[in-house]
Amino acid sequence: MTTAPPTPPDTDPAAFVAGLRRLKAWSGLSYRRLERAAAEAGHSLPYSTAATMLGRERLPREELVAAFVAACGVRGAEAEAWLDARTDIACGPAPALMPVPVPVDATPASLPAVAAPARTRPWRPRWTLVAAAALVTALLGGVTASGVFTDDEEVHETRTSVRL
Repeated sequence: MTTAPPTPPDTDPAAFVAGLRRLKAWSGLSYRRLERAAAEAGHSLPYSTAATMLGRERLPREELVAAFVAACGVRGAEAEAWLDARTDIACGPAPALMPVPVPVDATPASLPAVAAPARTRPWRPRWTLVAAAALVTALLGGVTASGVFTDDEEVHETRTSVRL
């Protein structure tokens, strides 16, 4: 590893995964060695998960990217660049802040403070959760209305029940 590690692309999930493949090739480690290196770095990255992650075109989870990058030997600001690129692809790039016009005779105390907008997560996980809750509610309501939870069995007299 005498050359610098590849830089993360932040265009789309397929390009990001291709960048992860280049990072694996740069590290020169097998999937089993990546698993061991991740464990030494304090992460969990099964070799089968790493192989599956690099075989797909979908964006991997953030914790998998962190474990994979650490296992490949990338640390510090370079590792943060990989995580930031993944977040930019998942949530979209952070919006650029509009410059605030500064009056000529402005003092630092009179300038308005500009806060960076918070990144938001995609709506898809929330709607999936809402749909799952509605489905469970409908199923439980249907099961209850059909009488599955009621005890309507007739009691049959048998020779042994008469003695009780």
